[in-house]
Amino acid sequence: MKIKFAESATGDAIAVPAYADAVLSEAARSLDSDSGGALSRALQASRFKGEAAEVLELAAPSGVDADRIILFGLGEKKDAHGNVIEKAAAAVTKRLLTSGAKTLSLRLDGAADLEAAARAGLGARLAAYRFDQYRTKLAADKKPSLKTVEVVVDDEKGAKKAWKGWEAVADGVETARDLVMEPANVLYPEEYAKRCKKLLEPLGAEVEVLDEAAMKKLGMGALLGVGQGSVRKSQMVIMRWNGGKDGDAPLAFVGKGVCFDTGGISIKPGPGMEDMKGDMGGSAAVVGLMHALAGRKVKANVVGVIGLVENMPDGNAQRPGDIVTSMSGQTIEILNTDAEGRLVLADALWYTQDRFDPKFIVDLATLTGAILISLGHEYAGIFSNDDDLAANMSKAGVASDEKVWRLPVGPEYDRQIDSKIADMKNLGKGRNAGSIAAAVFLQRFVNDKPWCHIDIAGAGMWSDSEDPRLPAFGTGFGVRLLDRMVRDYYEG
Repeated sequence: MKIKFAESATGDAIAVPAYADAVLSEAARSLDSDSGGALSRALQASRFKGEAAEVLELAAPSGVDADRIILFGLGEKKDAHGNVIEKAAAAVTKRLLTSGAKTLSLRLDGAADLEAAARAGLGARLAAYRFDQYRTKLAADKKPSLKTVEVVVDDEKGAKKAWKGWEAVADGVETARDLVMEPANVLYPEEYAKRCKKLLEPLGAEVEVLDEAAMKKLGMGALLGVGQGSVRKSQMVIMRWNGGKDGDAPLAFVGKGVCFDTGGISIKPGPGMEDMKGDMGGSAAVVGLMHALAGRKVKANVVGVIGLVENMPDGNAQRPGDIVTSMSGQTIEILNTDAEGRLVLADALWYTQDRFDPKFIVDLATLTGAILISLGHEYAGIFSNDDDLAANMSKAGVASDEKVWRLPVGPEYDRQIDSKIADMKNLGKGRNAGSIAAAVFLQRFVNDKPWCHIDIAGAGMWSDSEDPRLPAFGTGFGVRLLDRMVRDYYEG
């Protein structure tokens, strides 16, 4: 999808906004006048109320140089900015994507600010996302016809400049989505590591890959134990963007990259297991974030670390009852081999704090089914040992429309993962507080660094969202959230 900015509409479809109670915007009133009141008559005959992201499509009347008109809602005028404009632009784009229209001209109200224009472009890009690489018999009328979204603005040059930063975010989200959508027979750890280099090095980021021999030398028994049942070799990828001052502590982001999770010896039920190709969604978000930050040349030092494994039930796979030694030296009793993501993160977190001494560490993982019971798909759960970091994360969630909800950690939960024969076990007590048990496990590997864990098991994989910005399944959750947090609080 191409996003462009222009000072007049040239598309074969024109979209204009309305506010709550179907109050026409300045742009819509102008078009209504040009069409001899056609918009007003259509509104009277419809149930369109101008609610945020509501859409009404009309055949263009005489006097309008286009084939169709789209009226889209922005809700209350005082709230019509940022996320609302982004979501509304996405709704219009999704409506027209396979309609036969080729160019959409999106007119905002009056001299809309440049940020609003750029956010409209972002919404259009997010809505236009498709993963059709493996569809060889797709009918012509099912293929996207819409090639360009043209945002009409008074200041074309300024809008193009504002768009550069948001275009990088769109690229980052699409990168994360592509990685999650790929099947596991195509995107396995070694191939994933190669893609990281291909995606990020042209943008100026440094990419380093640790193979199994290097990780064994470092003592990463927790991560390596997860992957020992697979014929695919485990990898760790370290991505660095040096956009800040020399010597400044980096911002660190760590992702769980289980490229396929059968559950191992503690094998999962068959129904729905195909979705476990997406159990690397946390790592995909880190790669997408690094792509966005490098793409917009963020003025900060940033490091991304992802642990890449397959969890398979081979004769060489680790067993329930095994004890592994992590890079930190702490020992872990394996009670269930399907609680594997925390083992991967244990070594990745320790490595990150030990090597880079970062300002903070944020990890992302599709970690627990329990977070779905708590929060569903609409929010990701966050857990933190630092109130300021957690507060910044929450505010960035609201600003980016990737919302998070803080859940507790503390000694009363930490005691639940104590083991009688090792330093800890990889499960808490039964089903209760499962997401918290996973979080306090991870906290034992951050060495008191400011840290925030984001459980994206619900928000990262969502097949039936009504949000027009989201595709079915891999949402790319975390890229917009973390880019916004860096943008608002940590960019020098």
